[in-house]
Amino acid sequence: MSVEYKKKSVQLIDDVGVDDAEALLQWLQANPKATINLSRCTHVHAAVLQVLMAAGMTVTSWPQDSQLDGWLRPALQVAD
Repeated sequence: MSVEYKKKSVQLIDDVGVDDAEALLQWLQANPKATINLSRCTHVHAAVLQVLMAAGMTVTSWPQDSQLDGWLRPALQVAD
């Protein structure tokens, strides 16, 4: 399983593909104040990235992979 849902957070694990985008969107709509943990994520499909960008959620942990981190941080940072 590449997405682990908890009460108030979601963790993306390994390669998160397009098949995960719709379920993630539905969960985020039901949990708008949730946070996201990307520490175990190694790849996200563009559809998943779009869901995360639209949700504007708080990232509690960034990917360990520096290239993925460098790609996701600018896209998911919410302006103050």
